[in-house]
Amino acid sequence: MRHLVSIADLNLDEATYLLDNAQELSRINEREVKKLPALTGKTVVNLFYENSTRTRISFEIAATRLSADLINFSASTSSLSKGESLKDTAQTLEALGADAIVVRHPMSGAAHQLAHRGWISSSIINAGDGAHEHPTQALLDALTIRQQLGAGSDLRGLRVLIVGDIRHSRVARSNVLLLKLLGASVEVAGPATLIPEGIDCMGASVSDSFDESLGRNPDVVMMLRVQRERMQGHFMPSEREYQQMWGLSRERLKRVRQDAMILHPGPMNRGFEISSEAADDPRSAVLQQVQNGVAVRMAVLHELLAGDKS
Repeated sequence: MRHLVSIADLNLDEATYLLDNAQELSRINEREVKKLPALTGKTVVNLFYENSTRTRISFEIAATRLSADLINFSASTSSLSKGESLKDTAQTLEALGADAIVVRHPMSGAAHQLAHRGWISSSIINAGDGAHEHPTQALLDALTIRQQLGAGSDLRGLRVLIVGDIRHSRVARSNVLLLKLLGASVEVAGPATLIPEGIDCMGASVSDSFDESLGRNPDVVMMLRVQRERMQGHFMPSEREYQQMWGLSRERLKRVRQDAMILHPGPMNRGFEISSEAADDPRSAVLQQVQNGVAVRMAVLHELLAGDKS
């Protein structure tokens, strides 16, 4: 394994191995000395063209806990602001010693270009490209689900409902691919204008009613943020109507099974797509998702930089 650009880069054994390794590495985060020498002498660069809190910081922590040297590259204060291309930037970073480049970019396919155009030989990790994919987020979501079920649990037969802005969500696409790979069934629900064409071809069923979907008693309810920053045109009804039809409100929360899980990749808009009651409910694993981001990204960095690259 040389790059992680898409969940499609993984087969079932590889995905399971990463999840198992992340579970083991999560124990490092519980120790007093949270450090391993596994990547001593390796250099990891965070190349973020978009703002990020959870993903960027968790990659920072993951790299440093594996003893790698870390460089944070800010697009706003670099030569990128002068018009330097993605290719030239990546080649410059590799010339400076980058062994792995973690890239977040507003253009779908940017990470794939870096990994497969032959521009550089550094390992590429996709930290989110446009509305395309976000593979490490899907892995941490799957790890969270497995932990809630019991570490190492099989996801076959699990029913997962993903609700909200599916069209603009790279998280939704990666989750559909990974959860289907792991044997779960996935249903997506949202306004018709926010359901992308072809999502059913990825293996997800499509619903036009949140309430009807809840009536099918999903094991996991994952809420998504409406990504207004990616919208050009009219994609949704009024905010009030969206909240009433597609928000996980206090009343709708009562219909979620008592043994179900509530997930959200963040950042959350409390009172809009998810109520504070739902976000803080005992069934919510939102903070556990954040914690698992470090373990999953440690597992990915370790596999790319210390594992078998064949």
